[in-house]
Amino acid sequence: MNTNLKTWHQIIFNQNKAKLAEILAEDVVFHSPIVHAPQIGKQITFMYLSAAFEVLFNDTFKYVREVTNETETLLEFEVNVDGILVNGIDMISWNDEGKIISFKVMLRPLKAVNLIHQKMGELLMKYQQKKS
Repeated sequence: MNTNLKTWHQIIFNQNKAKLAEILAEDVVFHSPIVHAPQIGKQITFMYLSAAFEVLFNDTFKYVREVTNETETLLEFEVNVDGILVNGIDMISWNDEGKIISFKVMLRPLKAVNLIHQKMGELLMKYQQKKS
């Protein structure tokens, strides 16, 4: 297992948001399965990924496929959320310093996309209210 993937596993399975913040590049680009335009920057990417931690990571979360090299990581996951099987792929690009420069999430089926859209929307609204 390469260093970047090992770091990602530590973050995910320990829900380590402090370490997540450390490995996001300042100009990281986040591609959401819900939002049309790419989200650019460390702060907004951290907000989306933090919300995803809360929505997607429960005791049913598991990676079912991992493909990685030094700069690209593709992680297919499955998780049961409210009785719906969510199948997704995280596509992560890394720079030479081991920082994430691009993070793209793809989800299926449509029922899962709609559920995650609702749950993420609620959490992101709470995050925005806390900042105000």
